[in-house]
Amino acid sequence: MRDWLTTYLPLILVLSSVIPGLIIFSLKESRFLLRTTLNLIGVCLQLVLVAYMLFAVTQGIRFQFSLPFLPAGDLILQADSLSLQFISLSSVLWLATTVYAIGYLKGSALKSRFFGYFSLCVSATVGLALSGNLLTFLVFYELLTLATFPLVVHNGTPKALRAGRIYLIYTLAGGAITLIGVALLHSLTGSPPFVPGGYLAELATDHSVSLTTAFVLLIIGLGVKAALLPLHGWLPQAMVAPAPVSALLHAVAVVKAGAFGIIRVFYDVFGIETSQQLHLTQGLLWLAATTILYGSIKALQQQEIKKRLAYSTVSQVSYITLGVALLGPVAAIGALVHLVHQGLMKITLFFCAGSFAETLNVHRVNEMNGLGQRMPLTMAAFTIGALGMIGVPPIAGFISKWYLGLGALGVGQGWVVWIFVGSGFLNAAYFLPLIYRGWFARPPKHWSENTHFGGGTAGWKETHWMLLFPTLFTATLALIAGIFAGTDWSPLTWAQFIVSQEFSI
Repeated sequence: MRDWLTTYLPLILVLSSVIPGLIIFSLKESRFLLRTTLNLIGVCLQLVLVAYMLFAVTQGIRFQFSLPFLPAGDLILQADSLSLQFISLSSVLWLATTVYAIGYLKGSALKSRFFGYFSLCVSATVGLALSGNLLTFLVFYELLTLATFPLVVHNGTPKALRAGRIYLIYTLAGGAITLIGVALLHSLTGSPPFVPGGYLAELATDHSVSLTTAFVLLIIGLGVKAALLPLHGWLPQAMVAPAPVSALLHAVAVVKAGAFGIIRVFYDVFGIETSQQLHLTQGLLWLAATTILYGSIKALQQQEIKKRLAYSTVSQVSYITLGVALLGPVAAIGALVHLVHQGLMKITLFFCAGSFAETLNVHRVNEMNGLGQRMPLTMAAFTIGALGMIGVPPIAGFISKWYLGLGALGVGQGWVVWIFVGSGFLNAAYFLPLIYRGWFARPPKHWSENTHFGGGTAGWKETHWMLLFPTLFTATLALIAGIFAGTDWSPLTWAQFIVSQEFSI
């Protein structure tokens, strides 16, 4: 029984969202209860499986499923500490986003289509996280593009369709470049499973040019979804998508897929020693640092709330790439925990932006005056997310930035700390005015209790509970992850476990 579980649980974990998604496609729009039930069954099953696998991995159990696919290249799904970190994040945020999306899309058309692709998007993300080699990763990396495109263009407006075309151009081009890099490595080694420390050390001397070329191709291809400069152009355009989609793209699915892929390439394909021997990191360090500052400056210039958040993502996700490229254990901890912390904070901010827009038709910075008086709980959640992005303790963002800074000093890259300081000031410059407007500026006179989601109850000053509850849930998680970072069950402790158990650093 145990052998069966260790073999097939990774496959079952992927299917836990595929099967509900395929059934949802066939449902009529009026089948609200069945559609909601299928969504919740899928996410609850996934959460139970992930919880069991998290415990099992701490006991030294490894899960692996393989299927013959190409000569010298099987499709492999494996659950290790790194993949389960990413899946844990996606599962928890899938639950929150599902509840939010049900409330957000209430009364909208094409809900079965939306939730069908939504489930397939989660499936592709889980498959990508569980990928046990580059070949499998590539398959799910491309499936993620195909699953998210219909979500980006869901509204069907000319602006949405244009954003979808831009999204496809970027992501398909990135996928093609990733394919070339994977094929080049496959020609040298086949597609062996990911292993801590990588598997290319023996080739570093005789095939240095080929390995360097493959590395550059992979970073370019993955850098598209990770929104590295200058490959980030699709991300702000994709903000025409519904708020639940924006939250999914920024917090756990697309941009995190690129960052996660970069982590795998560094630690489980090339490894620390090979990366150092081939001098692969310095250029990426400067690129990530430039992206951090560029994204922050561009965010400061945006007047649309969602676009400001989008450029903030461009900056914040590059913290992960920079931490990985530092090649030190403390910086690796910072990068890995920021993968989780940034997801919690950013999804909170996008939930808030969606609630502001749907409840009060607030889309721009100058329309946020007095939101704290009209929607105090949502504005409180926004404040937690924004302060966390700046790096204010004790919110989660402070923890990851602290470890990234210590990690930079630990490997003799003190200049990186000044990048963090500069970015922190820029973050404050584009987030604090929003907080000030929300809490201290005078609200417009035309706001009333009878709004799209907020009306009906005298004195009720919030949005629909299905929008409010997920927002408060993720904001609370961002706060708890910072306050209780030193406990045995925190994202920080799990990141430390990954570094000590999975990576040879």
